[in-house]
Amino acid sequence: MLKLLLWFVLLALCWPLAILVLVLWPFIWLLSLPLRLFGIVIEGVFDLLRAILSLPARLLGGPR
Repeated sequence: MLKLLLWFVLLALCWPLAILVLVLWPFIWLLSLPLRLFGIVIEGVFDLLRAILSLPARLLGGPR
C-alpha cells in the first residue's frame, strides 16, 4: 500500500520521471536477476561451509 501511495506522489510531483520509471522497471528487473542468482549461490555456499565447520561440534554433543 505504501508503494502505491509513493507512486501516486511521484506521479503528481514529477510525472515524466514516474513514466520513465514505469517503462524502465522491467529492464532493471531483468538486469538484477543474475545478481540475485549469484547471491543465492553465495548464501548456499556459506551455509554449506557453516554446516561443515560445525559438524565436529555437533557430533561431540556441543551446544546447538
